[in-house]
Amino acid sequence: MSGQVDAVNVEIAVLLGRSTLPMQQLLRMGRGAVIPLDAKTNDEVWILANNHPVARGEIQINEDKICIAVTRAADVFDYMAGGGS
Repeated sequence: MSGQVDAVNVEIAVLLGRSTLPMQQLLRMGRGAVIPLDAKTNDEVWILANNHPVARGEIQINEDKICIAVTRAADVFDYMAGGGS
C-alpha cells in the first residue's frame, strides 16, 4: 500500500496574499505592473496542496533560494473567510 501512496503527486502552492481588482484595471496591466496584496511583513503564508489549505508557513531565504518553513496546521475556516492570522 505504501508504494501506491509514494506514487501520488501533490501540487504545492504558497499563497502570499490576496487582492480584489476591477476587471478593467486587470486587463490594462502590463509587464512591470504591481498588484497590491493584503499581506504585511512577517505575516504567515498559506500552503496549499491541490488548492486546499493544509498548513501555514513563514518565508525564509536559504542561500539564493526562497523557502517556506511550515509553522502550523491550516485553519480551513480562516482561509475561507479571507485569510486572517
